[in-house]
Amino acid sequence: MEMEQLLNMGFTRDQASQALAATGGKCTLKATEWILNSNNSKSLPLPPLTNPNPNNPHSSSSSPPVQPKLNHFFPPKSQSSPNNEESPSNNKRTKLFHSSPPQQFPSPASSSTKQKQKPLAPPHQPLAERMRPKGIDDVIGQDHLLGKNSILRISLNSERLPSIVLWGPPGTGKTSIARAIAHSASSNTYRFVSLSAVTAGVKDVRESVDEARKFKKWNKRTVLFIDEVHRFNKAQQDSFLPVIEDGSIVFIAATTENPSFHLITPLLSRCRVFTLNPLQPENIVTLLKRAANDSERGLVKSVGVSVRVEEEVFDFVSLNCDGDARVALNALEISATIAAARVKGNEEKAVKGGDQDNETSLVVIDGEDEVGSKSISDGAVVCVDDAKEAFQCKHIAYDKAGEEHYNLISALHKSMRGSDANAAIYWLARMLEGGEEPLYIARRLIRFACEDVGLADPTTLNQSVACYQACHFIGMPECNVILAQCVAYLALAPKSVAVYQAIGAAQKMVKESAGQNEGVPLHLRNAPTKLMKEIGYGKGYIYPPSDPLSSASQTYLPSSLQGHTFLNWQGLNPKSNR
Repeated sequence: MEMEQLLNMGFTRDQASQALAATGGKCTLKATEWILNSNNSKSLPLPPLTNPNPNNPHSSSSSPPVQPKLNHFFPPKSQSSPNNEESPSNNKRTKLFHSSPPQQFPSPASSSTKQKQKPLAPPHQPLAERMRPKGIDDVIGQDHLLGKNSILRISLNSERLPSIVLWGPPGTGKTSIARAIAHSASSNTYRFVSLSAVTAGVKDVRESVDEARKFKKWNKRTVLFIDEVHRFNKAQQDSFLPVIEDGSIVFIAATTENPSFHLITPLLSRCRVFTLNPLQPENIVTLLKRAANDSERGLVKSVGVSVRVEEEVFDFVSLNCDGDARVALNALEISATIAAARVKGNEEKAVKGGDQDNETSLVVIDGEDEVGSKSISDGAVVCVDDAKEAFQCKHIAYDKAGEEHYNLISALHKSMRGSDANAAIYWLARMLEGGEEPLYIARRLIRFACEDVGLADPTTLNQSVACYQACHFIGMPECNVILAQCVAYLALAPKSVAVYQAIGAAQKMVKESAGQNEGVPLHLRNAPTKLMKEIGYGKGYIYPPSDPLSSASQTYLPSSLQGHTFLNWQGLNPKSNR
């Protein structure tokens, strides 16, 4: 039935078959819509419903076919005869289509009117994304990389960009620098392609590389930017090696992890690693003021009203974001949202108050009072309390499995070794606030007690072991005081690395001794059997408790090491043993 209707409408059998197969073969209306909108209809041209030139019966074969419209098959009811009788041109299938719900296929006029009434709003972008630098000159805080005589600046001006890896903490401008390079580079020389290792796979990389090779034939190089490159595995990183080497792409990667640990050596040998530093407070203030004053991309677009930011807010945010521009801009945007909501609430209260008290009322109409003298609010004012509310708590930059983890434990060790208890407790607090496991810190304190204090105060080993057991018993947050006490005790204790150096020297001697290590001297060997006694095991050994004077001349090292000193210990004077 549906096939016959489609054929009667002028479609070919191939088109009708494809349409019915695609739509389930149960609805002629859906099949017709599929033919008219599907790309498949381009490969199967539709025959014209009427001859465009009736004077020339052969004109239809030479002229291009006319694309039919749904209105031709489904004329509106207004086109029917005034007596609601069918016109001669209307047939049974026309009445069938008229019975379909009209709201499923609105007319072009109605759809366009609907779009004009409710335009689609652009997707909202965070303030940090909108305020990205448009060019290389707009990047702030990395002057050591983008100065006038820097490698990047000279390479960009000479259109000879090298492959680089941008390494730095979050929010320091790695992605912004890559995009600024793309905007500043000549469009005739470079094309910019951006991928994120979080979402991209091998297929995306291969497609980008294949396109880059095609553009290379036209003397146009591709700048391929890979964000979070440390998430790529070894095989994925290997895929970049040949195209970097033959110059098909300029490889720019961004990572927050140490490239020495997360990027393969062949990739590092083909790239220059540039280190980005955390932004200084004055750099953050500059970025915040730029966002507050920008009328196109700044705070005004976030809250929809004029915004004034107090100077103290810039200082507070810049000191509490740990050099992270994204954290600072996000906090500023939330602060402005809070201020705008407060203003809106005050205006609503003023309107309600005017309704209740007619004598002293101030009726607000479109932001102005009844006489139009002044608006209730000239805009939102962001204060320090708004910024504190936006932060909730201070941002702590810490990763329990990354480089910052090892940086902080190293700072804790070196502070205790230098007998600076204040610094040691500070680094301990940084680790605890960052979420470090207290038992890990306690284990490191046990090692420190033997390595750095040692024989100068052997009781520190007891203190550190007791600290570990106490932390195991009660856990965080109560064990923070226990850790702090042990850290302070170790920092103030006398120091001696004599034992640490002695075991290191002995192990070095064992590893580097020429030939085989000598056997144990016979007089030091145990002789539990008669045979072992007969061959000389234990012969000549002097038992020190029985003969202290004679045992003083007894030797215990192999003959080749007689007189060698491993432990340099001169008593309990810590200054002479550090």
